[in-house]
Amino acid sequence: MSVRPNVIRESLEAMRKQAAGIEKPLLEAGTWSTTKNRIAFRHQGKLLEPIAGQFLMDFSEREKVVTTTPVPRSEPTPHEHEISLLFARGIALEENPSTQPEAMAAYHKVLELEPTHAAAHINLGTLYYNRQEFGHAEKHYRSAIESDSRYALAYFDLGNVLDETGRVQEAVQTYKVAIQLAPTYADAHYNLALAYEKLREPRKALKHWQAYIRLDTSGPWAVHARSQIKRILQADGLKLVFKRA
Repeated sequence: MSVRPNVIRESLEAMRKQAAGIEKPLLEAGTWSTTKNRIAFRHQGKLLEPIAGQFLMDFSEREKVVTTTPVPRSEPTPHEHEISLLFARGIALEENPSTQPEAMAAYHKVLELEPTHAAAHINLGTLYYNRQEFGHAEKHYRSAIESDSRYALAYFDLGNVLDETGRVQEAVQTYKVAIQLAPTYADAHYNLALAYEKLREPRKALKHWQAYIRLDTSGPWAVHARSQIKRILQADGLKLVFKRA
């Protein structure tokens, strides 16, 4: 199965945070590619899925080790090969807005062949989300969760749909699940903080603004997070002064 480039990048960064001292996970830890289109690393004798921050069962029949030394493995079946090619085609086509309808068709075909292909549900859901077809997006994000209940990105994306459609309380709960699965998921902390702000719960938002700037110290969104932290702390200070008076 294919693994999306952004998932690889996110996995590498998460691995650096999960395992202190590892700067080059692909060289310093054994790398595994799972059938859920995710990346896991061998660290200290255990198999770690860094985005979710959880250890995996080893020796799964459906996991293939990727090392610098060739290892015997069975060739993919024609069915698996077709799914892999279709998924790769979808990824290539979705980058260009003019070919996104073709990308959607490719992902739909993947799901016809493998209805539990979580990553195809995610990608298709995101294409629907960007078209503001939130009902279809929600359906695919929920299907991704049914297919892989530990897929933090699926909960994050579902939270975005719920937030966008005015179900902010539900979005909060969904973002919280994403963070439980992946405590270093910076964007989930950011969006959860925004959701708490919408609910006028700034003190709950504060915790997640602070978590965000610990994870993203210099990015453009860190500036906004710091301004929110300052505003909340100043407002709390004024309230304390008012109460004492």
